[in-house]
Amino acid sequence: MSRTNISRRDFIVATSVLAGGAMGISVLPRLAASQSNGASEITPWLVIAADNTITLRVPGPEAGTGGTTQAAMLIAEELKCDWARVRTEPISYVRNVREGNLYIGATGIWSSFAGGNHAPEIRSTLLQAGASARERLKAAAAARWSVPVEDLEARDSIIRHTPTRRKASYGELAALAATIKLAEEPKPKPESEWTLLRKTNPPRLHVRSVVDGSSVYGMDVRVPGMLYAALVQCPVHGGRLKRFDFAAIQNMPGVRGVAVIDPAEPRIELKKPAYWASTEAQSGIAVVAEHYWQARTALAAMPIEWDLGAGVERRDTQQIYDAIHARLDQPPEDLVKDQGDAPKLIAAAGKGVIEATYRTPLSEHATMEPLNGTALVTKDRVELWHPAAMAMQALVIAQEETGVEPKNIELHPPLIGGSFGRRVGADDVRMVLAVAKKFPGTPVHVIWSREETFRQGRYRDLQAVRFAATLDDEGLPEALTVHIAGHNVITLGIVDSIYVNGCIPNVRFETSSVPMHILTGQFRGPGYNSHCFFIESFIDECAARAGIDPLEYRLRIVRRWADEGWSKCLKEVGGRAGWGQPLPKGHARGIAMGSWATDGEPGKGTIVAAVATVEVKNDGALQVHSLDLAFDSGRILNADAVQAQLQGSMIFGLNMCLNEELNVQDGRIVEDNFDRYSMLRMADVPRSINIHMGALSGHDRYGGTGEVGVGVVAPAVANAIFAATGQRVRTMPFRVDVLPPQQSHG
Repeated sequence: MSRTNISRRDFIVATSVLAGGAMGISVLPRLAASQSNGASEITPWLVIAADNTITLRVPGPEAGTGGTTQAAMLIAEELKCDWARVRTEPISYVRNVREGNLYIGATGIWSSFAGGNHAPEIRSTLLQAGASARERLKAAAAARWSVPVEDLEARDSIIRHTPTRRKASYGELAALAATIKLAEEPKPKPESEWTLLRKTNPPRLHVRSVVDGSSVYGMDVRVPGMLYAALVQCPVHGGRLKRFDFAAIQNMPGVRGVAVIDPAEPRIELKKPAYWASTEAQSGIAVVAEHYWQARTALAAMPIEWDLGAGVERRDTQQIYDAIHARLDQPPEDLVKDQGDAPKLIAAAGKGVIEATYRTPLSEHATMEPLNGTALVTKDRVELWHPAAMAMQALVIAQEETGVEPKNIELHPPLIGGSFGRRVGADDVRMVLAVAKKFPGTPVHVIWSREETFRQGRYRDLQAVRFAATLDDEGLPEALTVHIAGHNVITLGIVDSIYVNGCIPNVRFETSSVPMHILTGQFRGPGYNSHCFFIESFIDECAARAGIDPLEYRLRIVRRWADEGWSKCLKEVGGRAGWGQPLPKGHARGIAMGSWATDGEPGKGTIVAAVATVEVKNDGALQVHSLDLAFDSGRILNADAVQAQLQGSMIFGLNMCLNEELNVQDGRIVEDNFDRYSMLRMADVPRSINIHMGALSGHDRYGGTGEVGVGVVAPAVANAIFAATGQRVRTMPFRVDVLPPQQSHG
């Protein structure tokens, strides 16, 4: 058989054609399903086509977690349809505005978040939509056959009348059902009767498109007449464009022009629907061309000069670290929590005080998909194809940047190639629109290079904390003072923990702001990803001072708390991970617990406890052999998706604590691609990451699982390092701090 050599690029092009088309996938403005294929809208949440295809409308974009599938399952559970015939599409955000907040008003603003949640209003709205549609289909069949509706059964997208053996598909009845108004809305069935929602691993609706290549991410968007823009912003955050020479590139192939983004341009400012940071426009310039590589090549060739601004005064990482630690030596700015008389007790304790300082660095989200987006802007209309993780935030930013009224702004959400908080604030949406509005009437696809994506992140905040504590006669914390300093302090992880909400009787918790030119924002588990490491490592230090086993120590503390889910998680994970069983020299276990979205109250959010089993070798090399996690989110839907979320969040947290640190030199971010930013490789992932469900309480809540596993990994690993070596690790990343073991304490 003859052999033909083929380049990688030729292979990709050839296989993409065989898979069904060119590499670019056309995405036209959405045509409402109710206007095509004979489809009928039964409720604003679903349409049914004559061929029995059911399109369910979901309020949030898809970021790979299966959130859109979960939303569709809520509707389908009550609709009693054929799951194999179900499709999803985003809600129309224009319609939402034009019809008085039709969708978001019913499900809440966080339903438009790709992280997804299943708050009661989301569940009740979507279940009700399915139930209402089912009963209208039954009413249509009853009218057609002149039979009592009570004699009809809905199942697998078919209405059946058993006495006469008549049946009709949902597609056959949809047009008539769409005209029926029910005298009374049906009540959704109790959870005990759920079937689809009880499936352990229902097929995720977006996965087929990912496998067959038909999926559309932001980078895949193609709109007729589209141009491409390569964007660059000031390499020192906060700097300004000083001058550029377009004449040097204007005759290069495909070049259509440049777009200057000026932060000083007049813009309206509206109240944002979500918490955010650094959504304001940044100084930049984009070259616009017929193809992306033409734009990128021309941008690299164009002479550009920047006014770097005051950011260059903080020239390197160590200067920033010194400034944040120095702030801890000064009086705090803000009082977050004050109960009892912690400062007095600590001042009187003398040498009995336990003190420690911890720090976490800047970290980059390192998403697989570089930042990008496509927009078509005219004087009175905006079309936006953008992988924004928080749709409602993106729409407000679009209004601010263009001045177009919300009723004329339509967002078409493609799949999101990773967010982890990076695509929540929508600063990238602003930059896309700032470029596109300079080419009115022409769709422009704006792309950050991988290097530009790294350099223009909205990073995990750099924070440092100083703890001081005293112990009571039983060795448990009696008083605790906390002072956190950071650029943008989000207090989740400590302010909502049991320690400052009752389990330690005397607490004073304060924060201080440290100005910094580096832009920061949401990072998976905002605040919690650092603060859980801080507090759980320090509690371990208290346990060591008291001479009490770390697991037993936490169990004694949580006995003071009304929610027994904490103790159940600790016992479950300790038993499953073999806590207390002997290990070889240099091996040890560490434990930590945490919570997400509990607001410091019993019976809320999600509680977790984790055990890390590690080995510190003679040369100081660290290997994490296993991670175990038990959790209580009350109840769960889709057990496999929950397990995947928890495992993924633990890997994210492990990479964060072992490897991640951004450095600054001459005011600029040093690490600008994956070759300079340490990340876990497959071989580095622990051989077992075990999720244990034995601590689930069955409480009437569905806590989130996407964030909570991130925070507990770092302290569990750090506490295991101490157990193996006797050395405390108080800063991330651990790869630079691990020392050879002296004696195993495991």
